[in-house]
Amino acid sequence: MRLLSRSLSDLATSRRLVLLSLFALPWVVLVAPSGTTLIFPWGLVNPASLHVTTLPEYLFVLTVGLPPQLLAWPLSVLFYLLALVSAFSGRVEDRRVTGGLLVLAGVTQLNFVFRFVAYGGLVVPLGPIAVFAVVWWFHWPDLRGALSR
Repeated sequence: MRLLSRSLSDLATSRRLVLLSLFALPWVVLVAPSGTTLIFPWGLVNPASLHVTTLPEYLFVLTVGLPPQLLAWPLSVLFYLLALVSAFSGRVEDRRVTGGLLVLAGVTQLNFVFRFVAYGGLVVPLGPIAVFAVVWWFHWPDLRGALSR
């Protein structure tokens, strides 16, 4: 019994660390004739100039007058942060909620990605792929049980 308890605790720790690691991964890589942009959950990075635009700067300075579709990125980050809060809530965590929030983060991020596909250039959706992989690996049994009810 003690071994099972320890194994479940190790799995929960691994799940949380993997979830945290998504914060360091560029969610989208945009390669256009005008340059490359890496979109992280915390901001935009231009690798050529090393210029960083933080998420708050994007939200409160740069988005004035931009189309609402471009707000899908901050919305996906909000879902991701809520999933982190859920995952780190300890014994009260409902893994269905965490998994569902991650699905919402991935779908919203895909919406953001598809807005750029129409403009041409290369769009690499690393974030949605990683988020859906985490959902499938750690949360699929929980979500499948919730969906089958």
